Amino acid sequence: MDTAVLAVPEPARVPRSAATRGRLRRISNAQPVVVAAGCLLVLQLAIRWWVADSGYFYWDDFILVGRAARFGLWSTDLLLYDHDGHFMPLAFATAWAVNAVAPLVWAGPVVVLLLLQLAASVAVVRMLLLLAGPRWPLLFPLVFYLFCPLTIPAFAWWAAALNALPLQFALAWVIGDAVLLVRTGRRRYALSGIAVSAVALLFFEKSAVVPFVAFAVTALARHVDGGAAPIRVVARRGAALWAGSGVVLACWSIAYLVVVDGPGLPDRWDELRDLLPGAASLGIAPALFGGPWVWERWLPSTPWADPPGWAVVAAWPALIAVVLATMRARQRIAAVWLTAAAYVLIAQLAVALARGGPNTAGELMQSLRYFADTAVVLAAAGALVLRARPRPSRGPTVAGRPATATVTVVFVVSSLWSTCTFVRSWRAGPTESYITTVKSGLNAWDGAPLLEQEVPWNVLNPLAYPQNLTKNVLAPVAAPGTFADSTPHLRMITDSGAIVDAAVWWNRIILPGPEPGCGHRIHGSAPARLPLDGPMLENKWTAQLNYLAGRDGRIAVALEHGEAVTAPVRKGPNTVFVRLIGSGSALRIAATTPDLNLCVGVGPVGVASYDN
Repeated sequence: MDTAVLAVPEPARVPRSAATRGRLRRISNAQPVVVAAGCLLVLQLAIRWWVADSGYFYWDDFILVGRAARFGLWSTDLLLYDHDGHFMPLAFATAWAVNAVAPLVWAGPVVVLLLLQLAASVAVVRMLLLLAGPRWPLLFPLVFYLFCPLTIPAFAWWAAALNALPLQFALAWVIGDAVLLVRTGRRRYALSGIAVSAVALLFFEKSAVVPFVAFAVTALARHVDGGAAPIRVVARRGAALWAGSGVVLACWSIAYLVVVDGPGLPDRWDELRDLLPGAASLGIAPALFGGPWVWERWLPSTPWADPPGWAVVAAWPALIAVVLATMRARQRIAAVWLTAAAYVLIAQLAVALARGGPNTAGELMQSLRYFADTAVVLAAAGALVLRARPRPSRGPTVAGRPATATVTVVFVVSSLWSTCTFVRSWRAGPTESYITTVKSGLNAWDGAPLLEQEVPWNVLNPLAYPQNLTKNVLAPVAAPGTFADSTPHLRMITDSGAIVDAAVWWNRIILPGPEPGCGHRIHGSAPARLPLDGPMLENKWTAQLNYLAGRDGRIAVALEHGEAVTAPVRKGPNTVFVRLIGSGSALRIAATTPDLNLCVGVGPVGVASYDN
């Protein structure tokens, strides 16, 4: 066969246009920057994996997984639950999914944390590329977001992260969509921004700020470019996004007001004065430079920033110097810094108003978890500074690349030190040991119910009652029937998580009954009154009923003033322990099974306890 037949002709060369050559050049120049950003992102995820793996379920986490275990995915008791003033149905749905796969296994939340952080970090990279372009200086605001300690406390606590990370993602993504919409006019960016805003609102009500921040950043981008009428132009070109976001906010506000009780305002306005300085001077300002380096903690609270005095004194002059240096180097950026400062101040005021009160400690504001989203806003501000035109040189210029690289490395090292000290403080606590021990005990459960009790205060505070009851906290790993209002075998869970035998204190005594050989006879549905040797205050009590029953059946038991609970009884002489809530000087007992005859003798009514 002639080889010429198999020859493939060489395609004709088409000359590239100047626009094509420019586009290829930009892509070629962007690739190293994008690769470097990707490497930084991988480094951040490795560090965040270590932070997440060093933690465990904490406080509100147990409320999320406990409700997820007790209610179905589409239950209004799950999705429309008012969680301490938060409306967060998608956070509860996420907890439901994690609990369905691996109940009370920390690996599940770790995976969720890393996925949410990856999404937020990618969105920030996209935002910075759109605002400042693929330039090497872009890496500085990216490094700030990826490693700034401002975001660590909200990330480490799973319940807080389910609020904070979707908000961070939404801020960065919708800013990017707004920039693209104004630039190109393509409606898909409006649809994307509206959808992301709606989803973020279902994780955290603070996401209501997203469209406003996106509008401000987009208008500022046009302002630093020197464009005319930035507010009017951005409002007109992005009208689809702003109108759609307004509709979403209106619909969401109705649902929020129906579900959540409105937050109360502080009784005394000087409480704000006590809270705000701590947040700014002891928390946010040092964190902007990689601080606070030192964290304090009193179990069971979260760690709070406790920077050295010299750091607090130095942070403000350093921050002012950074602002002045950038304003000297770049044109039209005063509005950028003013807007960023306004956002930080409003964020602090919102927390102080929502959480302030006579019992609120100033350390709450220093925990920094309420201000993680400011890292995204400040990163956007940094990108806008880079976007602005340089001022004409008038003498010595701002530090060059070597100095910038040195500052960046110092910031990363400082931030990593603050991260390490945070983890050292955060990992302390009894929760993991308690849950591990109690899970082992429940795996060997013999079928006799455990009476309801509260978990240790350093696992979930009594202020969370009734969410801190064992039947709620341990619902993900407890078999049906594990907890009940009565049991024939009294046992309790210790503060270490062990299941041990218990006894009832003789705070009060059931007095001997009038019928010889029987005591108090229980027959029929009319309650019999069993007097005690004194009154009992309103509280949770345990009654030990020593009885003789003619057949198996059920009885209703209550304190003189309190709700009745039902308890099973067995034929013959036996004992049943009943958990009661109420007060009074007598018990009321009635038979709920027809033809049930019961004799009840002397026994204690009081506090159930175990030997330490």
